[in-house]
Amino acid sequence: MSDTRPDPDELLEQLRREEGRARQGQLRIYFGANAGVGKTFAMLAAAQRALGAGHDVVVGLVETHGRGETAQLVEGLPQLPRRQLAYHDRAIPEFDLDAALARKPEILLVDELAHSNVPGSRHPKRWQDVRELLDAGIDVWSTLNVQHLESLNGTVGAITGIRVNETVPDAVLDDADEVILVDVTPDELLQRLKAGKVYLPQQAERAAQNFFRKGNLIALREMALRRTAEHVEEDVRSWRVEQSRSLPSWNTSGAILACIGPGEGADQTVRTAARLANQLNVRWHAVHVETLGLRKFPQHRQDRLLAVLKLAEDLGATTEVIAGDDPATALVEHAQQINCAILVVGRSRPRPSWRSWAARPTPSRIAELAPGLDLVLVSQTQRVRKLGAVVQRQDIEGDQAGRWRAALPGFAWAAAACVAITAVATLLAPFLELTNIVMLFLLGMVAVAYRFGSGAAGLSAVLSVAAFDFFFVPPRFTFAVSDAQYIVTFVVMLIVGLLIGQLTAGLQFQVQVSRTRERRAQLLFELTRDLSAALLVEQVVALGEAAVQRQFGGRAVVMVSDAHDRLALPEKFPEQFDPSVADWCFNNGQPAGYATSTLGAQSWHYAPLKAPIRVRGVLALKPADPAALLAPDQKKQLDTLARQVAIALERVHYVDIAQKALVEMESERLRNALLAAISHDVRTPLTALIGIAESLLHSQPPLSEAQAAAAAAVSGRARDLNTMVSNLLDMARLQSGAVNLRLEWGSVEEVVGSSLRAVEHLLPQADVIVSIPPDLPLVEFDAALLERVIVNLLENAAKYGQPPVELEAHATAHSLVLKVRDHGAGLPGQLAGHEGELFDKFKRGQNESSTHGVGLGLAITKAVIDAHKGSISARNASGGGAQFIVTLPRRPPPAMPE
Repeated sequence: MSDTRPDPDELLEQLRREEGRARQGQLRIYFGANAGVGKTFAMLAAAQRALGAGHDVVVGLVETHGRGETAQLVEGLPQLPRRQLAYHDRAIPEFDLDAALARKPEILLVDELAHSNVPGSRHPKRWQDVRELLDAGIDVWSTLNVQHLESLNGTVGAITGIRVNETVPDAVLDDADEVILVDVTPDELLQRLKAGKVYLPQQAERAAQNFFRKGNLIALREMALRRTAEHVEEDVRSWRVEQSRSLPSWNTSGAILACIGPGEGADQTVRTAARLANQLNVRWHAVHVETLGLRKFPQHRQDRLLAVLKLAEDLGATTEVIAGDDPATALVEHAQQINCAILVVGRSRPRPSWRSWAARPTPSRIAELAPGLDLVLVSQTQRVRKLGAVVQRQDIEGDQAGRWRAALPGFAWAAAACVAITAVATLLAPFLELTNIVMLFLLGMVAVAYRFGSGAAGLSAVLSVAAFDFFFVPPRFTFAVSDAQYIVTFVVMLIVGLLIGQLTAGLQFQVQVSRTRERRAQLLFELTRDLSAALLVEQVVALGEAAVQRQFGGRAVVMVSDAHDRLALPEKFPEQFDPSVADWCFNNGQPAGYATSTLGAQSWHYAPLKAPIRVRGVLALKPADPAALLAPDQKKQLDTLARQVAIALERVHYVDIAQKALVEMESERLRNALLAAISHDVRTPLTALIGIAESLLHSQPPLSEAQAAAAAAVSGRARDLNTMVSNLLDMARLQSGAVNLRLEWGSVEEVVGSSLRAVEHLLPQADVIVSIPPDLPLVEFDAALLERVIVNLLENAAKYGQPPVELEAHATAHSLVLKVRDHGAGLPGQLAGHEGELFDKFKRGQNESSTHGVGLGLAITKAVIDAHKGSISARNASGGGAQFIVTLPRRPPPAMPE
């Protein structure tokens, strides 16, 4: 009796899909082979019908490309205003994502899914905008051409000779709820191109010579049809899983199912199925039905079966091992589940006539159970390469002897049970009829079958019949039978005993299969529960290793990537562990080692820990039983365990990043608040102190020389402190994001002059060498902020360098370059190779303690330059001293009026 209960994993996956669909909006894609097939027209026509039916339909963005018929369909549909974004001195209208989220219509039309957004938008790609809309519960209709799919980018480029830069991940199309194919023939599309219904006349002529050639259009149409068919095939499979597993197979996809049996010709069945699948260009599966009888096969025959499964996997099949009492019934149910209508089965050898009634061939049983399935019978041949053993067995005869030794206790107990029942029945013979004594023997057969299986039950049946005949049937103590009716009793006892043993063994087999599934599910549940509570990478590693070792035995090692995205190998390598294979597995994201086609001679199996974002590490396993990973179900279990560990590692990683980001945000917010408060509270008394000191210097009668020096010192220190406070205030303002550039066309020479006057008390102009060409063009900048940059650089040179200070400015084709150099000791030695740290807040060199300052001047300079979308760098100049280089982007100045 086969197990027809639904798979718990499938039910959970179905519930997850339904829950996700309930939360998210639905995505409909109008899919076509090329521009001009009518995708936008079809989308707008459907939108008009939906609007007429009372749905809330809004146009987020639709590109008509000058087509009058398309523009007419836009009329009457509510539209969102476009957002104007500046790019290269132009205002480009773009889709307004925030307005769409605020409006939140029932259906939103967003044309050209593969479009790249203008730099500065929230997402670089429009399909990312669509995903945010779907997450907000908005249904989105969009359009897409086949050449924009990422996986087909190289193929399209090779066919058309044109590189398509705007692409969409294939998962966007695969995850779409509806894909509507809009298709026209190449000849009709070329006619539409000539008629000006695709592009404007100038563009149409250019397109006809390049992309819109008939051969290109035919190839693109084929790819569009195939991708649509793949999506529809997945929809059919999902619907069948949701509806029922007992639906008959539909030959819609042409998928092939290879039925692998225990016979010698199983490998030929696999090769034939692979050849047919390649010829038909369809997916194919390989399945083996594990029955109670097959479990009793010698180990070398089971290893040969594993070799056949591995051959099928190497040839591209999806392999699986299912359990069942009747192979034909199990194969039919599996074919219905995966919707395969073509079964490839090995042809059975002719049976002797006297055995033909006992067991019908599996193909005949399949044809009887499912007349709608197509059967392909594969002939057996001896002229074929024999598969090598995937697991090396040292002693086959010893293994068989061990199986017999394992069965001996059951046989001994069967004989002992028969002796015990015979003794008890002898004592009760004067009081019991022979029919009741038969019941005692049957009870013993059931007990032996329940405990020791069918082999011991068969021996118990034979011994029980012999004992009943010898000790209880007249004439007693002889095997002669006086009444022929007792022969019927003997036959019934023997048949009942054998049937009970077989049925009991079958039940034990089903119980064992159920326990195995329950144990795997329990292990996954416990691992998922424990990983959900793990907060450290070390905890995830320990839990993952323990779970894998509980499932497969042997030794398991979980290795994770470090901060530099390199695999962190264990300090001490286990025996026969190869770190180069683990590193290859991590870099390529593919399994390697034992039970794979890559470096399969290894004794360790290396599986990548693939998380949704990237590979997080490698799981290495050396199982206790080498054949464990060769079974498809065991390999799937390992992949599932690795997947759970990878997801947990990624969760811990991003939790750590989120915590650090939160701490940094709170720290910056507190620091900026403190800086702003201190700056405002200190600046006012400082200004008064500077004014008092200046008035003392000019007071009447004049101060004495000592008093004047003291007043000048107070004024200088107060100015220095005022500069520090100004830097604190500026940094707080810059960090708060409240900087609005006032970009105006100006002369750099004027800004340099005002900067030199501002630092004259620290750096006399005689100590500054200015080199600015007289023909330096006007540049667009914020004059006040650029003056602050130059002042900070000059003050830095005056404090930490030696005169003369060189200030140079020159223009290139796309930038303005300012250089400030001193002739001092240069940058601190500890910053060699890390000069960028000079521009961090509160960063000062080791030898700066004698110089007043808090280390904010250069940080403010960098913030201002970044606001101008420029760059700043520092280095040691040749000949000594430090040099700071500022680069600002520039564009040609506007024409001056005559």
